[in-house]
Amino acid sequence: MSAQAAPAPDTARRSRTGSGVTSGGAPASGTGRWVVRSSLIVICLLWTIPTIGLLVSSFRAEQAVRTSGWWSQITTPLQWTFENYTTVLEGGMASAFVNSIAVSVPATVIPILAAAFAAYAFSWMEFRGREILFVVFVALLVVPLQVSLVPLLRIYSDLGITGSFLAVWLAHTGFGMPLAVYLFRNYMGSLPREVMESAKVDGASHWQTFWRLVVPLSVPALAAYAIFQFLWVWNDLLVALVFLGGAPDVQVVTLNLRTLLGSQGQAWHLLTAGAFITMIVPMIVFFSFQRFFVRGLTAGSVKG
Repeated sequence: MSAQAAPAPDTARRSRTGSGVTSGGAPASGTGRWVVRSSLIVICLLWTIPTIGLLVSSFRAEQAVRTSGWWSQITTPLQWTFENYTTVLEGGMASAFVNSIAVSVPATVIPILAAAFAAYAFSWMEFRGREILFVVFVALLVVPLQVSLVPLLRIYSDLGITGSFLAVWLAHTGFGMPLAVYLFRNYMGSLPREVMESAKVDGASHWQTFWRLVVPLSVPALAAYAIFQFLWVWNDLLVALVFLGGAPDVQVVTLNLRTLLGSQGQAWHLLTAGAFITMIVPMIVFFSFQRFFVRGLTAGSVKG
């Protein structure tokens, strides 16, 4: 019996490379992976420095804020004080925080529900003019928000809803619908056709298919858009100022935050505490849904 032939040099080199070792004996991509991770850590640290400075400054006294930078607390003990937060909350931020919740939650849920129904219809229902209507929805993405403020304000004035939360809910719903329909339609259209046909064969109606099949499968896309819409509404100043006005009983956090500077910008130490209060809810929302974020944005981009 003949001896087994030795592997060719190219085959041996490929086997060593495929096992995680390069031809020179060094770990494959080890240096590159370390560089990438180090770069990401540095970027994250640089990105969080302003937030850290804001948090530290919010607990410093007015005199300390005026005479030294927040980084001086690295070498000197921090004298904690909650006076800034107390002043801000008693100055109207507490009620503005509640108003922002009352504005942001419905202004996020309403367009998601409406856009989800529309996206299902564009994806899985046959009706005349479907493609044209979808193109019209997508084309609304290029309409600037500022162009529609004056016409909407006149319409809401005639209806008598100016200055109410309903006006802001409807405005944010209209501004957010085009993007929502576009994202949801791409995602729902990428769902397996076999699953939808099986539901139809089993006698499921469109209503049952939507709630029991499409909505559970579309949670990543719905959560990703919910992050976008909630952060947009929460951080909005222009729409709230136009349709709600500056009355204290309907102020949201962005409107209240604007008043903390004072007439000459002399009270900016209060701005740090107020700004950090406004950041709490968006941070909670983002970190709660961030696992759906990338999945929701990329899942509908490629069909197959």
